[in-house]
This record gives sequence, C-alpha cells and structure tokens, in this order.
Amino acid sequence: MSIIEVKNLRYTYGIGTPFEINAVDDVSVSVNEGEVIGLIGHTGSGKSTFVQTLNGLIKPTSGQILLEGKDIWEKPKEIRKIRFRVGMVFQYPEYQLFDDTVYKDISYGPKNKGLSDEEIDKTVRSAAKFVGLSDKLLDKSPFDLSGGEKRRAAIAGVIAMDPDVLVLDEPTAGLDPKGRDLLLAQIMQYHKERNNTIFIVSHSMEDISRIADRIMVMSKGRLVMFDTPKKVFSEVEKLEKIGLRVPQITKIMMSLKEKGFPVSDGILTVEQAMSEIVDLLKKEGRL
Repeated sequence: MSIIEVKNLRYTYGIGTPFEINAVDDVSVSVNEGEVIGLIGHTGSGKSTFVQTLNGLIKPTSGQILLEGKDIWEKPKEIRKIRFRVGMVFQYPEYQLFDDTVYKDISYGPKNKGLSDEEIDKTVRSAAKFVGLSDKLLDKSPFDLSGGEKRRAAIAGVIAMDPDVLVLDEPTAGLDPKGRDLLLAQIMQYHKERNNTIFIVSHSMEDISRIADRIMVMSKGRLVMFDTPKKVFSEVEKLEKIGLRVPQITKIMMSLKEKGFPVSDGILTVEQAMSEIVDLLKKEGRL
C-alpha cells in the first residue's frame, strides 16, 4: 500500500531571476508503507530539497505530494499536522536542539500533539531509551552533551512524535565509524519495531546498500534511477557518469569476476563478500 506518492514534483529557486534553477525537476515516485528508501546523488542533485517537500517545510512550485492519497497542501492551514506524521531529522540534527534540558527538548513534539503529562513522560523516556540516552542525561542541558549524544537527543525528539514517515538527511554525517554503525542500527531497530516508512539521504554507498529496500538516484534535480540496491549498483558506468560510485566491496568483487573468479553478481556488503569467498574456498577444497 502506497503511503507517499509524489507526482510531477518541481521546486524552483530564484524564479524570475538570472539565478533561476529547478532544484527538483519533474520527480514522480510512489513509496509503500514500511519501505526504507535511500536517496543518493552528488552535492546539488536536489536530495535535501526533495525531502523537505515531503512534510511541507517548503512548498513545491508545482506537482503534488500525497500522504495516504491526500494532497498535503489541500488545506495549507493544516500543514502543521502533516509535520507530526512526516518527521524530519536534518543534517547535523544537533542544531535542532534549543530547550533548557534534554527532557524538554524531546517533549516539545509530544506536548504540541496535545498528549497528557503522563503520556508525554512515557513517550520522552521511551524515545530517549531507544536512542541510548540514559535517564540521568534528561535533566542536563542538551548543549552539555557530547556530539554523539546531541545527535541521538535530536533524533529522539522526532521519534517521540511517532511519525508514520521518518525522513533523515545525512544522519551519520561527521560521526566516527563506531558511532555511525550504532546510530544506523538504532534507526533500523526503530523501523523494525514501528514498521514505519523511512527516507534516508546519505553519501555513503555502503550504508545505503545495507539498509535500503529501494534507492532513489538524483542528478541535477531529476530522478535518474529508482530500484533495488542490487539493480542500482549494477549500473556502474551510469553512476560514475553522474559522479557516484558503487560500494567499494562491490567494485572489488566485480574485479575478481572480471579476472575469472566465479563469484556472484550483486555483492553489496563485506558480510556478503566474506560468505561468498568462504563458499568458493570450500568448493575448491581449500577449507
């Protein structure tokens, strides 16, 4: 069942000026409930502009965004309600933090949804626990947290609104490998428990290949591919032409195949590659 449908979406900056440009240019996609959608593209390809239209942060120049079949801009005065259903976590989300304490920051969304104090408390503590923030941190100023803790607190604030669609714009930017893997694992655990729809923008082909059901590839504002990771990353020349690359392990396995090793197509992760190589060695009697 489709939860988000985008029809002929266009967003133009600088209309009527010499700098006029279509940041999103006639994009149409249909996304099913419970899917994880990866968005990739070089800087300036329109990814961030696209995701900001999904919950009405910016209004399209033309086209439609349907949430469960209803145009989100049908009633402009009610666009705020859409932002509770489509939650947005910006790149470097720690800059979204603003309140005196972590608790107050996370409670902002639930409070504005009109929940009772008891429901707010339960929601805040549940969201904090989910992203790995201890109760003792809830009374601290968000600005006294470490970088990774700030990132988790900001994400907890969006998760606390229990959105049907969660949009994450480069959520792991600037994190070390351990922090990145932990955050992605928490996001995917949240998805597993909630079965909501997730859009995740990333420059990491490795991360996207591991978590996405389908991948949107954007270039110069246009959607150039929308398919499974296996199919998208099989288009090496097409991706390289628009300044992208396949996951490094995929390229290594492709090179092995070109040299005559009988490995499978579509290897996207190190884990898959290890399993493939072990199976190959077993067949050859080397293990």
